[in-house]
Amino acid sequence: MGAVFAIFAAYYNWSPYITGYMYNEYYSKIQYWVLLIGVNTLFFPMHFLGLAGMARRIPDYPDAYSYWNYIASIGSMITLISILLFFYILYDQYTNKLILPYPSMLYYVGNKKLKTMNNSIELILPSPSKYHTYNQVPCI
Repeated sequence: MGAVFAIFAAYYNWSPYITGYMYNEYYSKIQYWVLLIGVNTLFFPMHFLGLAGMARRIPDYPDAYSYWNYIASIGSMITLISILLFFYILYDQYTNKLILPYPSMLYYVGNKKLKTMNNSIELILPSPSKYHTYNQVPCI
């Protein structure tokens, strides 16, 4: 599940720069916490079941393991709710089309530029950038 959290983090980080549309940050934070709770509720009981001696990949199990299997099933439903919330966030992002603010994060005092937060090339251009913006790779 660490890879799944990394995939969500990568999507939330890069999708505004790729699409030019911002997602709802409030819903994304709720989705993260619901996913975290659901995943832990799903997998911690499985660890307890393994320590108790339950074999993996069997179609039937003794009744002694039913309580922790029930808790793990609740965790899978919570995780499913989180995934459905992520699909709603995608739907909301592409239907509302909130424009990403200019991503270079320049600070100005009067007309004088004070500081650029990020000098990387993908954050200097307006988002989404046009194709063939430069004829050659610029030096920064």
